[in-house]
Amino acid sequence: MNAHAGFPLPDLTTSLPRAPFEFSPAAGREAAEALAERPGDLFRRLLRDQESQTTWLLARRLIEAFLPGPGEDGGHEAEEPDAEAIAAEVAAGREGLAQAVADLRDLAPETRELVLRQRAPLALMSGCWLDTVSQPATQPSVVVNRLYGQHFRLLGSGNVRRGLPYLRRRALEGLGVYLPEIEDVDFLRKAEARALTELHGSFYLALSRLPASFLPEVVGVHYAVHALGIDDGLTGSEPFFPEPELREVIEEFLACTAQAPTGAEDRRRMLRAVRLVLRLEREHVEMLTELAAWHQSLSLDAKVAAIVARHAEFAGRQHRAVKMGDRKLSDWLDDPELDVAAFMAEFRQSRQMQPTRQGGCRFLRSIKFGGPMFGIFDEREAATFTAWAEAIAAGEPAEPAFVPNTAGDTAARAWSDAIARTEPQDIALAEPGALDDRQFFHRLVNIEHFPSTLPLARERAEAGLADAEILFTHGAGGRYTNAEYFDYTPGALLERVDRIYRDKLVDPYRPLTEIPDRDEVIFGQKTFAQGSLIDGTWAHRIANLGRRNRESDTMLFSIYADEMGRGDLAKNHITIIHQVLASMSVHLPHIRQDAFLDQDELPDHLYAVSIHQICLSLFPDTLYNEILGYNLGIEMFGLGEMRLHEIQKLRRYHFDTTYEEAHLSIDNVSAGHARQSADIIVSYLDGVQRNSGAAAVQEEWRRIWRGYASFAYFVESGLVRTALTQPAPPQAESVDLVI
Repeated sequence: MNAHAGFPLPDLTTSLPRAPFEFSPAAGREAAEALAERPGDLFRRLLRDQESQTTWLLARRLIEAFLPGPGEDGGHEAEEPDAEAIAAEVAAGREGLAQAVADLRDLAPETRELVLRQRAPLALMSGCWLDTVSQPATQPSVVVNRLYGQHFRLLGSGNVRRGLPYLRRRALEGLGVYLPEIEDVDFLRKAEARALTELHGSFYLALSRLPASFLPEVVGVHYAVHALGIDDGLTGSEPFFPEPELREVIEEFLACTAQAPTGAEDRRRMLRAVRLVLRLEREHVEMLTELAAWHQSLSLDAKVAAIVARHAEFAGRQHRAVKMGDRKLSDWLDDPELDVAAFMAEFRQSRQMQPTRQGGCRFLRSIKFGGPMFGIFDEREAATFTAWAEAIAAGEPAEPAFVPNTAGDTAARAWSDAIARTEPQDIALAEPGALDDRQFFHRLVNIEHFPSTLPLARERAEAGLADAEILFTHGAGGRYTNAEYFDYTPGALLERVDRIYRDKLVDPYRPLTEIPDRDEVIFGQKTFAQGSLIDGTWAHRIANLGRRNRESDTMLFSIYADEMGRGDLAKNHITIIHQVLASMSVHLPHIRQDAFLDQDELPDHLYAVSIHQICLSLFPDTLYNEILGYNLGIEMFGLGEMRLHEIQKLRRYHFDTTYEEAHLSIDNVSAGHARQSADIIVSYLDGVQRNSGAAAVQEEWRRIWRGYASFAYFVESGLVRTALTQPAPPQAESVDLVI
């Protein structure tokens, strides 16, 4: 594609071009060390550390280890998949597992709860592979929009209580399984997650880190997991998506591949992912069945042994004065190779378990309120110890020896071995080197292939935020913004928003009496286009799995969903801006394409603001406050005079006004994005005050406001130039940079 050829709409992309994944050498070393971690540690790293290139490198290795290569899925490379055949294959897999799932659902409550806890990590993370499928590199793909529409619904369409994670959690609680949030450091322990569960979950998390690079696989995984419906079967719940609706994604994907140069390979990649899910779900159901059988076979002695094994590593050295046989209790429990059978034999005969004259035994008194071990064991564990003590007191002999729980261990070792020996050939270890703004922008858009750029992105974001603080004292002179600092209260924020809206955006408006010539209008739209082509990007990583607990997360996620049309291509802002440019005969390559590096339609000096926006978006954990402030600035900017003048100019030459009109409506300060953006800040800081107090609110607020100021910094370039030379706040200047 040459520099002047635009990509055609609708965007029928089904995969992005294969390319190396570039990481820094340091990330390579860190990833190699992390691969030696236990599966649970790997899971937690992938979930909790979402801003690190090391995590992304681990994700690439896991995907390579799990995804079957050509011919490794039991199929034939020459086969041409169609939607009906795929649906039939998944239906057969579902039927083959139906009896096992039904048997697991009908277990006795105690065993069923154990099984459901084990399954909970996978049940609660279902759909995470769609978290960042919508991003600058993939929008406005037809397939991506279909997936994103379902993602929006999976997360509750703006109301978390309608979303699948919430419904799954309520279903589990209704069956007696209560767990902390999935990002909680103790989640896996309380779920009693086996290594196989942790590894399966790690694969799905890995796919969620690189969905643009593995779009065919995301399509296959999404369909197969939900169409199989293992979690619905285990809890007796209705499917969130009817199968025909899920199948529409497959049908649309296959239809798009018919016109893609890589169509045949994309279809095979999707099918291999479907078959991988079939394998994983069979594997996991088999593990759950094995787990249930192990638990049902446990004698009372064995149940106690299981409790001991579960808590031993947390015992510490506080039992130095207690002896068990000829060893100190602390030595028994501190032994990483604890012989549970030998320990149980000594424990059963110990003085701690012998009946006392007062009734009961010393151990039972120690775990009751006031005892030194109170609170260590839950109610069910305490009841098991009580029953065991009563059996000992009654003179009942020791029951069969403890049988270790090995459910899923064989499969887990196979996956761990595959991860350890897998070395993807498309990984390159290199530093980015010197980059001009075009090259930097290209890398940021295609960040999945250039994670080595993340440290530079962080530096650029921090520098932009630091520079913007000059407007804390000079911001009142802005033409469209007022970034002058003020102490936060909810009322003060809403008053500032109202004053900006009235004094700077609405009251100055007068219809243009002279319309610039056609070329000038087109050039003006080009200056907007650079930012419009990444519309919403600042929030595209908000509300990923592990980032959904605050009301502000859901609110900001909903704003991004609106920018993307909630999956409706006709309302997708990236589609709309390309339509507007096409009405002016301006045809651009997609911003992800190499050809965009050479395009000569958009001015070079406007890359900085787009770079700043993407840089912010890549750090939604550590720059969360700044993103909230930036969001307020950009959502207010398009209201009033500026937008109305653009509509007037476009209409004069019969250009498409849809983009301008959509923002004038959706961003309104009454109930639209502008007001919502202020409400998001109020909601977030209300949580800060309740959790950390008023002093913390002002600290958090200062960061939010510098996010707003960083937006104003690019808009008010004339003001900034003056501020850098004058200590006193200057008068308003007209902007010479629009976005």
